[in-house]
Amino acid sequence: MNDWRGQRPGSRSGGRDDHRGGGRRQYAPERRSFERSEPRFDRPIDRTAEFLPTKQPGLWSYGPVFLTRNLLPGKTYFELEREYTFGGVRYRELDPRRSKFAAAMARGMQQSGLREGSGVLYLGASHGYTPSFFSDIVGASGMLFCLDFAPRVVRDLVFVCATRENMAPILADAGTPESYADLVPPGGVDVVYQDIAQRDQVRIFLVNCDRFLKTGGHGMLAIKARSMDVTKRPQELFREIRKTFEEHAGYTVIEYRELDPFERDHAFFVVKKR
Repeated sequence: MNDWRGQRPGSRSGGRDDHRGGGRRQYAPERRSFERSEPRFDRPIDRTAEFLPTKQPGLWSYGPVFLTRNLLPGKTYFELEREYTFGGVRYRELDPRRSKFAAAMARGMQQSGLREGSGVLYLGASHGYTPSFFSDIVGASGMLFCLDFAPRVVRDLVFVCATRENMAPILADAGTPESYADLVPPGGVDVVYQDIAQRDQVRIFLVNCDRFLKTGGHGMLAIKARSMDVTKRPQELFREIRKTFEEHAGYTVIEYRELDPFERDHAFFVVKKR
């Protein structure tokens, strides 16, 4: 298992520390309305629902939602986020309607490569909703490098990362991996996850996997068809993307799920690097 301690990057591209000597403006953590130090809900157990492990390590199902064991019991961050208690252990609710990863799980995904101790490069981290659940899954021995290019959402992301030592925010453009290469461990990561709405999102994903993903590692790609080409039927576009992976040396598609009804015109791919 990798030891990711000491791998958290500094503040040059959105970290927590104060920046000296010019360069990009840094966005200090600030308390925002979506954050709560105590859970808004500690919902009682629904005796008609079963609390069951899933194929994904660190993820349980409970009726129509998924649960992760809260790395920081009693701490929640987002509006309508709910916390449950089973056997004295606190779990956070991961809603498939708010997370494409959870939607793919609800649609039957069984292999993601994500597990305790994983190092993850998360492209398109936004406010940090799904990354915060990845933080629960990889645990204290794992590490997430959370990247987004929008300063406004990175401000919120920084606040989430401030309380989770296994998350590091990076303000950068996923299309220019050379600009943040020095913030990712030189040995690479176990998982690359991408959820960005850009026309060339497949190219961006492959460039980052080629550069940062370890051999044997997994890449997860959430595709929004309408962001790529509004003139093509989504299923036609998804077939073309699958063919691109098959023709790109070094990758095997091991999972493919369309995300309806959770996300219209979306698909989710998992590839393994050979």
